[in-house]
Amino acid sequence: MSPLGTPVVGRVDFESQLASYRDLVLPLMRGAIPNREPRQHLYELIGHHLARAGKGLRPALCIATCRAFGGRTVQALPSAAALELLHNALLVHDDIEDNSEYRRDKPTLHRQYGVPLAVNVGDAMNAMSLRMLKENLGLLGPELSWRIFDEFDHMTTETIEGQAMELGWIRDNSCDTTEEDYLLMVLKKTCWYSFIHPCRIGALIARGDGVDLESFHRFGCFLGTAFQIRDDVLNLVGDRAKYGKEIGGDILEGKRTLMLAHLFANASTSDKDRLKAFLAKPRDRRLPREVAWVHAMLERYGSIEYGRRAARGFANAAREEFGVAYGAASAGEDVDFLRWLMDYMVSREA
Repeated sequence: MSPLGTPVVGRVDFESQLASYRDLVLPLMRGAIPNREPRQHLYELIGHHLARAGKGLRPALCIATCRAFGGRTVQALPSAAALELLHNALLVHDDIEDNSEYRRDKPTLHRQYGVPLAVNVGDAMNAMSLRMLKENLGLLGPELSWRIFDEFDHMTTETIEGQAMELGWIRDNSCDTTEEDYLLMVLKKTCWYSFIHPCRIGALIARGDGVDLESFHRFGCFLGTAFQIRDDVLNLVGDRAKYGKEIGGDILEGKRTLMLAHLFANASTSDKDRLKAFLAKPRDRRLPREVAWVHAMLERYGSIEYGRRAARGFANAAREEFGVAYGAASAGEDVDFLRWLMDYMVSREA
């Protein structure tokens, strides 16, 4: 049995099903790349980036939810593909803002081709995601298409606001960021666009007004928070080959995580002062030995284990809300997949 009290599904089986949802939208995404100039400095770079296939969690949530509520796969594909295109656009811009070195175990796009071209590629994929939504007009009709566009509008706004919070804390070297601050940022930056809205959009496509879209809010919030905290933990202790990004990158970037908030709340005055001085430095002046010291402090004060426990707690809370969100869904592999996600959130290694 899993820590959540449900039968453990083999990781290979789960990840295979996760990949199957992703593979449904990849042809649409690749087909959306224009076959014209400028190829070398734009469209080929988009193709290269999309070839680094991620997990496809957002389209999986959209498609699985749609099918669980009786919708057809084909009805969800444009919206699911648009979600994944938007996600990839945000990743490119996020890597630039964080000055990250690796994404999906390869050098980030701006490291390979420079910041100006990478910014433009991110802009192009953002435009492609909006263009993909136009496919809904003939498939779902104008009223439902507009409601889905409205979901994207809210999702994008919340994400940008959450990113602004995080970048602002780093810029201003805010060292009094609390756990509550972190959780609000995660709600905005992660939960709305990665979990709540993909579920809402899938249910909306299948049922229209026949489902309470707000029933997905608490489920998606808890699940998204578990996902983000687990991601932050993996950035500290994960296997680089599996995680796909530089280990310790969050420390180097000065990101305010749940673990860092816990460290500030529990460290001695002298350790806090040293930590503040480290975070006040520009990234390129933060030394490897200083990063190692911060990591050691996170271990010493139990902050990493605190993060692990918090991720498990939020995943358990998501399980409590699962029956509310999916109580009217039909039993089957899609509902099973959505249920298995709670285990995946706290056990994943990448």
